[in-house]
Amino acid sequence: MDRLFSPDGFDVAGAGPLYLQLQRRISAAIGAGRLAPGDSLPPERDMAVMTGLSRVTVRKAVQALVGSGQLLQRRGSGTFVAPKTEKVERLEQALSLLTSFTEDMKRRGRSVESVWLGRALHVPAPEEVMALGLGAGDRVARLDRVRRSDGVPLAIERAALSSLILPDPEAVDGSLYAVLETRGFRPTRAVQRISAANLGARDADLLGVCEGAAGLRIERVSYLPSGRVVEFTRSLYRGDAYDFAVELKLAPDRERTA
Repeated sequence: MDRLFSPDGFDVAGAGPLYLQLQRRISAAIGAGRLAPGDSLPPERDMAVMTGLSRVTVRKAVQALVGSGQLLQRRGSGTFVAPKTEKVERLEQALSLLTSFTEDMKRRGRSVESVWLGRALHVPAPEEVMALGLGAGDRVARLDRVRRSDGVPLAIERAALSSLILPDPEAVDGSLYAVLETRGFRPTRAVQRISAANLGARDADLLGVCEGAAGLRIERVSYLPSGRVVEFTRSLYRGDAYDFAVELKLAPDRERTA
């Protein structure tokens, strides 16, 4: 540890900014096993004293390593080397197709599992009332689960549906869309909103990644041909496992002048 934070070598010409030199030194120590998963780093003020660098420089190097997933910080506890996470095959998901997780994985020839976190009827939350168009006294079926494929957790899915559409949440064991199809409520279109997210401690643990790891938050509202809302789903996907792709076309008014 003393050699790692020695002031020697930080004045080498052409080596780049000081924070980047410290970042590379710590990253190399992690890669070589000199810093093992779970090892704690000295406080930033101590690292600054040992290296002869400013606390601002040290903090910038540490935050870069936290952002890359090599270090993690626990409030009140300090900075630690992040546990190693299993690398997963990246999956490309087309945004132009309305499919369920089960359908998408089976199309790829992959197994599908659900780890249920909750499956019951509830009094709807305000955002569920708005998204589903519920009235006074209506109940909502909530289906919360971790979606796994070939044993790897890929997403946390939290679906909400009117109890008039899904009166028995326990009836859903695998594909929600398969159950909806048998009841005549299979959605035919949806609006999705995708945003970046850093995973909190509980969600990161469920997905088998480090706290603060990059994720994708997807909110979907699905509709019947009549325009009636069927499903309001909020999901968190592992950022290291998914690429979302969409085909773009020239707008009709531009096609005529192209």
